[in-house]
This record gives sequence, structure tokens and C-alpha cells, in this order.
Amino acid sequence: MDAIQASEATYPHPKPNPLALFKYSKRVLLKTLLMQEDGGLGCVGERIVIGGWVKSSREEKVELPNAAPSVADEQKGSAGQEDVSCVEILQTRIPLFRSLIKVFGGVTYIARPRLEAPPASPKPLPSIAYLQVSDGSCVSSLQVVVDSSLASPSQLLPTGTCILVEGVLKQPMIPGKHAVELKADKILHIGTVEQSSYVFSKKRLPLDMLRSCMHFRPRTTTVGSVMKVRSSLTFATHTFFQNNGFLNVQVPIITSTDSDGSREKFLITAISSSSYQEDPKLSKDRDNISLHFVKAAAKEKNALIEELKRTESNKEALAAAIQDLKNTNELALQLEAREKSKAGASMKADAIKSSQNPFIEKTYLTVSGRLHLESYASALGNVYSFGPRFCATRLESPKLLPEMWMTETEIAFSELQDAMNCADDFFKFLCKWVLDNCVDDMRFVCKRIDKASIDRLSSAASKPLAKVTYTEAVETLKKVDKMEVKAEWGFALTTEHISYLADEIYKGPVIIYNYPRDLKPFYVRLNDDGKTAAAFDLIVPKVGKLMSGSQSELRLDRLTKRIKELGLPREQYEWYLDIKRHGAVNTSGFSFNFDLMLLFATGLTDVKDVIPFPRGLTKANN
Repeated sequence: MDAIQASEATYPHPKPNPLALFKYSKRVLLKTLLMQEDGGLGCVGERIVIGGWVKSSREEKVELPNAAPSVADEQKGSAGQEDVSCVEILQTRIPLFRSLIKVFGGVTYIARPRLEAPPASPKPLPSIAYLQVSDGSCVSSLQVVVDSSLASPSQLLPTGTCILVEGVLKQPMIPGKHAVELKADKILHIGTVEQSSYVFSKKRLPLDMLRSCMHFRPRTTTVGSVMKVRSSLTFATHTFFQNNGFLNVQVPIITSTDSDGSREKFLITAISSSSYQEDPKLSKDRDNISLHFVKAAAKEKNALIEELKRTESNKEALAAAIQDLKNTNELALQLEAREKSKAGASMKADAIKSSQNPFIEKTYLTVSGRLHLESYASALGNVYSFGPRFCATRLESPKLLPEMWMTETEIAFSELQDAMNCADDFFKFLCKWVLDNCVDDMRFVCKRIDKASIDRLSSAASKPLAKVTYTEAVETLKKVDKMEVKAEWGFALTTEHISYLADEIYKGPVIIYNYPRDLKPFYVRLNDDGKTAAAFDLIVPKVGKLMSGSQSELRLDRLTKRIKELGLPREQYEWYLDIKRHGAVNTSGFSFNFDLMLLFATGLTDVKDVIPFPRGLTKANN
């Protein structure tokens, strides 16, 4: 909390105009009331209109006092007594009258049963509904008090009910956590909830269960706060680059170029629903969902291993869990190979005609936009892009999805060190931005998700960033005995290696640079030693690799040689080679995984929980 308080003292926030109406819906946003220093006490007595959703509720019955009888009632009672006495007198004379009628031959009187009015059903007691209402503009809720004479409590009380009400701000009768409450006297709208099918109740649902109902997730305070931090970081990204002389360029999502030359790509094709029919046998296998269950089990086992590592459980349990995970992964690979072979047979049976393809050449969803950015950097100097990138991996990972958002940049007339300095400044700018502009939401995150989140951001924003070469990092890791996989020069660092460096060795973010050339894409500049490439990764605690950058190869002969060594189709890259032939300039830049920055800021562990609508292997609807 000290970091946020220090930030507020250094950078005081301008206070919003008290109870100003939101321009486009003529209601008061709750943050303009509840985020005031006095919690809104200075606005007591004002009439406002607010709208939001019921987070929780309760109902209190109002007991009616026993009223003393009025003068009119007493008069009516005495009159009634006189009437009853007259009736009694007449009733005593009725037998005599009947006997006389019978003697003189009159019609016999037939007595009819007396009709009694049905007992009146008791009227329901009046009640008052106390509603905790949130409109998403801030973490706090406003207590709204509604009398049952305005609306039926059965409509208002269910969690998730949407209301638009008008009333007067008052101080609560009983002091509590609310400084003010709204006494409603007009109900302008009620959006009722079908309780039998509504997924939320008053109890908090775990995040993994919320993923099955993504269209309702934003109604939870946790997801709402995370998305507000995400929105703020989006604005911060554009602010940093615009303030530092970069031009925003939208790179193509559909491309014929494989920017990295190694990742699996999404192939774009066109197919009508009538031209593709699924093999019934394949459909039957798919309905069994055996592969899905195996992968889900592997995910749970992986989470168990991480938990055992964090809790320093006994080594026997950890070793058994690791072996169990290996067996599960092997089974998943076997099932995946079986499905691929069946899918291949099905696609051969229903071959897509070339005339159905929207392009005359193979096209893909872009993996990276850095090559396209380089063409603009060669003309406009400093450019950046912010958008989705795609990787057709079938790997289930809490930090990788087929569609993720990236920030990418290219800087003209720059080298590797320049890109590293820019990455350092950009990362620290984002950390400080969250502390300065997401105070309310980060306090909630610190309370409900990760107590260390604010301190982690504060430390990253203020401390110098450690920088080590890949060779130095490997030598450091070789000295650690408890690694499951021993670090060796020339091999990619594992998640375990990266986590140990960030969490244990440097205890904070660290840049690793000068990687072996075979671990980096073809366009990265080769260093003079002939073994390493001018590339870097920024790794951070809790997340791992957050950013990858490099200096681009300027020498045409080395670039073409590298393309040939890797067996890449040269025709795909002729346009890129043209940049090197005509007015070439040194450029460097980086790719920044925006979604993983949300994990670092909030302390959440699965990237699916920080993306509004995550695309996954088993979830691509909504």
C-alpha cells in the first residue's frame, strides 16, 4: 500500500466534478461519488440517478404499530351495537309471526342458511430492500434502499438484477462501511434475472469455472478490475510510444510471410459448409473427448507439481507427480497423433478445390509483424504496432494461447543496446503507470489475488534492470544442483531455468542477451564471434519471458545465407531482401507480450483470466 500512497502524494489525481452526469446516459457514475475523499458525505441531500447491477442484497420486514381506535371508529362501533340489539329484538318476535301466517293459510317460510364472507387473506407486510449496486466504474458498491411500495422485492433481490433508480443521498441510519446510501423514490428500469438459469450466486466462483461463461465474467469484481487494468495498460502503451516519437503502424494480420521461420502457423482457406462433411468415425472419436480429458488431467498434474514446488513438499511426492505428468503427456501425444492421422484422411476425402481459396498463394495469420514494421522504419524512422498475433500450437499452457496481443517496435539507426534501453524504459513506464492510475483496482488485486502485486510493480519500476549474457546465465545455472534439466550452452533455457534466474538469483526482472544464433530467427544479426546473435529476452518473476528483441541483420549476403541454411522458401522473403538492397539502415526492436504483462501486474497465473475472450484449443466460442 505504501507504493500507491507514495504515488498519490507525488502525482495527485485531479478530482472529478462532484456528481457530474455521464455525458451519454445522464446518470451519475458511482466512481464520481464513492471515490471522493469523504466517500460522498459532502453530497448528502442531493438527488441523483444511478444505474448498475445488484451484487448482494437483503430484505427487512417493516412491523406495523398497533394504532389506537379513532373517534369515527368508536362511533361506528356504537352504531353497530344498536343495530345488533334491534336484530335481536326482531329475532325474538319471528316465531310468533310465523305461527300467525301458518294459521291463516299463508306460505310456509323456508329458512335459508346465512352466507358468510370468506376470511380475508392477510396482506403481506411491507418491507425494505437493501441492494449493493455496482456499475463497473469502481470497485466499491453503493447501497440503494428501496421500499416495497415501489417494486416487488422478488424482482430486485436476485444477484445480477439490473436497476436504474432515482433518489436522494442520505447517511445510513446504522453506521457501517457505507458513508452514504441512496434512498430510492423512483424505479426507472428493472432488468430481472431468471434465477433458475443464471450462473452466478452470492458465493464467489473460482476463475476456472468462470471461463465456461465468458459473457458473464465481467460482472465479477475480480475480472472487472483486471480488465480495467488492461484498459489502462493499453492506453499507457500508446502513450509511451507517442510521447517518444514513434508512429503507430497497423501491420497485416493475413500474410504470406513466416516472420519467425519456425513457428506453427494458421493456414487461411475458404470452405463452404456444404463441401465439408465430417467422417462419422472421426465424429464418434471426438464425442468421446478422450484427448481433451487427458490434456485437462495433464494441466491439473502440472498445477499440482507447481504447488508442491512452492510448498517445499517431500521430494518423493514431487518425483512421483513429475513421473505421472510425463506418462500423461506421452499418452496425450499418442492420442493427438491418432487424431491427426484421421483428420488427414478426412481432408483427403474432402479435398478443397483451389478455386475456393481467397488468395492465389498460401496465406497465414501473422505470427509477428516485425518484418513489416522494418519496411516502415526504413522510411519513417521509429514505428510500433499493437494487435493480435497467432500461433497454431496445440500445447496447453497457462502462458500461451493461439491468439495473443503483442506490442512490437522497430527503431531506425539503432543497435541491440538501443533496443534494450527502450525495452527497459517501456517496461518501467508500464509498471509505474499501473501504480499511478489503477489505485482502486490494484488495492483490490492486492487484497484478493496477490498481496505482493503492488510491491512487485514498485520494485520493478524503481530498481535498475539487471543485464547478463546468455553464456553468463548458463554458467550461473550450472552451479545449481536441484535443476530437473541441467543447463547446457546452445540449448534453450527451460521454464525452470528462467524462473530460477528471475525469482532466486536476481529476484526481479533481468535481460538476457547474445543468445546462440540457432535459437533466434533468421533475420537477427550475427555477432562477430559467429556463434551468437544480437538478441535479448526480458524475463520477469511469476511470468518468465515477457519480451524478445533483436538487432536486424543488415548484411545481405549473411541474410541470404541464413535463409538457405534454415531451408526457408526464399520467394517468401524477396520483398524483405529488397529492403536490404535499397537504402538499408540498421534497425532494432522487440516484441512485447501484452497479455503476460497483465499476469505480472495482477499476480494471476493463467493468461485466460486476463484476456476478455480467450481463444483456446477447447474454447473458441462467444
